[in-house]
Amino acid sequence: MQKETKLIPPHPPLAKGGRGDLKCLALWITGLPGSGKSTLADAIKKAYPRFIILRMDEFRKVVTPAPAYSDFERDIVYRSLVYLAKIMTGQGHNVIIDATGNLRRWRTLARRLIPKYAEIYLKCPLEVAIKRERKRTYTHKAPRGIYKKGAKGWPVPGINVPYEEPKKPELVIETDRLSVNESTGLVKKLLFRLSRQ
Repeated sequence: MQKETKLIPPHPPLAKGGRGDLKCLALWITGLPGSGKSTLADAIKKAYPRFIILRMDEFRKVVTPAPAYSDFERDIVYRSLVYLAKIMTGQGHNVIIDATGNLRRWRTLARRLIPKYAEIYLKCPLEVAIKRERKRTYTHKAPRGIYKKGAKGWPVPGINVPYEEPKKPELVIETDRLSVNESTGLVKKLLFRLSRQ
């Protein structure tokens, strides 16, 4: 008996009168560690199953198995991640980049290289991000206790490494005020607008 193949359903319909769907799109979810990037990425993936999530922490484990988190290493890893997103969107995939991207130049590079690109900034007070990071049980390969390590000298964005806020992101979400469902609703509205372009 032939095994039944499970098909991935298409995206839910977007804008009527527009293209009705999005292809070759990269969404970069940026924000401090603990701001809710992976949680939102998972929620978007649930609503739009064809999105592929590129998680920086998982990517780094392969590219740099024993990371030093030096400026040079970060630059190489982020540039590699951007290039991967460019290749994947060029092949027709929709991609979510789940990465802090603490320096603006990496996000600017993605915007320059990827024709369909949108940035989602998760704005979250540092003290809230620290509390969340302490409590989370599943880290998506991120190192545990990073803010505690940052206090001891580890290079951590927002502590002893700068986090440069996006200047003109397509969407800003205050994750200390909005729930995951509310945040996902804002992303759906963004995708609706993009589908009309």
